[in-house]
Amino acid sequence: MKPVYRYFVQPQLDIRTQTIFGYELLIKQLTPEGWRLPESFSAIDSSTMSKLLVATTKILGLKVQYCSVNVSREQLVDTTVAQAIIQSQTQLYPAKLVVELTEENSPSKYSDTNLIPHLRSFIEHGMQVSLDDVGTGINDFKSIQEFLPLASEIKFALQNFRTGIKDPKIQQKLHFWHAISREYGLRLILEGIEDQDDAELSSSFDINLRQGYYYGKPQLLRLPGDPVNMGA
Repeated sequence: MKPVYRYFVQPQLDIRTQTIFGYELLIKQLTPEGWRLPESFSAIDSSTMSKLLVATTKILGLKVQYCSVNVSREQLVDTTVAQAIIQSQTQLYPAKLVVELTEENSPSKYSDTNLIPHLRSFIEHGMQVSLDDVGTGINDFKSIQEFLPLASEIKFALQNFRTGIKDPKIQQKLHFWHAISREYGLRLILEGIEDQDDAELSSSFDINLRQGYYYGKPQLLRLPGDPVNMGA
């Protein structure tokens, strides 16, 4: 039996206007225990992911300014996936599809130089590029510096740090990336905001674009024909 995947959508808020400006699409797999993150995103058949992305963005068109989709380096160079991403942008217009470049381990290694033409192609088709999880693991400034001129957005994920936003070291990192976002003219989205304390501290950093359970959990986006109790 073929695995069943669907996208869950999580709102991204601009707290200045108290409006949802975008959704992040998070792919999940239906298991006997319910919806779970796939063990490996790169193991998802490219044709399956492509059809799902096209069907999902068809529903979301005209709802928000931005729809973000996570794309691994492996998927970025996959022609089938690339064509689906371009088709999805056409369906979403005038909203922008934001390609979030993730750092998931993949069977093959792709240098930054090899990836840049693929990212440029997306930009030429009206899309934007987001750099996810900046300041985490290998995503330090030096490792993503080549991508910054192509990016429209960077995301800082509080959930990647056990100590959270109250930790002075995390605050120092946040100050750094806030300064980088201003230098390069990028949107900075602070994600992983779980409670009111996180939200209040975020305001002290003057970061208005936010994402996290405090503002809304990812919700299953059913496709036409899906049963109402699917995965319930």
